[in-house]
Amino acid sequence: MKKRILLGLFLCLYIVSIFGFSNKAYAELQFAYETVLPENQKGDGRYFDLRMTPGQEQKVQIMLTNRADQEQTIEVSLNGTKTNSNGVLEYGPSALKNDASLKYDFKDIVKGPSEVTLGPNETKPLELTIKMPATSYDGKIVGGIYLKSKPTKEEEEANEKAKGVINEYAFLVGMMLQETDEPVTVDLKLNKVYAGLSNYRNSVFANFSNIKAEYLNNMTVEMEVMAKGSDAVLYDTKKADMKMAPNSMIEFPLELNGDEMVAGDYKAHILVTSGKQKWEWTKDFKITNEEADKYNAQDVSLIQEAGINWKLVALIAVGIFVAFLLVFFIVRTVNKNKKKKKGNRKKKKK
Repeated sequence: MKKRILLGLFLCLYIVSIFGFSNKAYAELQFAYETVLPENQKGDGRYFDLRMTPGQEQKVQIMLTNRADQEQTIEVSLNGTKTNSNGVLEYGPSALKNDASLKYDFKDIVKGPSEVTLGPNETKPLELTIKMPATSYDGKIVGGIYLKSKPTKEEEEANEKAKGVINEYAFLVGMMLQETDEPVTVDLKLNKVYAGLSNYRNSVFANFSNIKAEYLNNMTVEMEVMAKGSDAVLYDTKKADMKMAPNSMIEFPLELNGDEMVAGDYKAHILVTSGKQKWEWTKDFKITNEEADKYNAQDVSLIQEAGINWKLVALIAVGIFVAFLLVFFIVRTVNKNKKKKKGNRKKKKK
């Protein structure tokens, strides 16, 4: 089927190069960082992996170095770890929501300044304060410290004038906090199945949660969609090598292969495996006429395949033709009336 380029659709791409879990910066960046690891650090020190105690308060530092010959401000963002729809962990700023099972949000546990200003070639510590919950906690509290150079006014103006994609680079330092070595077994919970758009394409989503404070690795998700009361598979997908962060949810998409969304009653079968663990659900869901019309109108595959709307072109052509005929007859009638008036005047003169 012939596809046409859809004009007027511009997607702004925000590219962030993440060098997370690395102690040293790349030389081409205008600033560098180095973690100052405390005595309660576990592991090899590539990121903060701290053994804590209930109610413990502790300060940690990240040394920031300005490589430039002018003053520079480093923006700091503290973020809890989440799971995106591709099964990739998000340690940086994200629009993803917290899961209902999250008891202690990383942003409530770890506090620090929103920015640090450095003089030319200056090195200064970014100090973060950790305040653990008073109650003993099994499992992991995880997040990331996102570091990005704040654009100057001149750079902001240049970016506004620039055309195309603007590359922005940042560092990301991970942090994991634990109080005990008590093993935590991951458990998943299905929340809902619903229709929507994935990358502007018609899809069905399975929303499920990792409700335990532990990572889930090597996750494989298989999903099928059938009409309610039927075992004939309409759409299916499978994806492997996924991960889930502790106490996070995922909106797993099953794309409809460019098909129009059809209103009706359906059921979804979802199978999630990780090693010997397995979770399996069958869930009924409904697609309303309003949802189908809404998402079909926004699906870029359908818009591209539709190409030229010949019905609309025909209606416009007919409208123009009718308008032309109307103007033609009006002008013709006016001219006839003028000729009659002139003829009547000549008769009177005679």
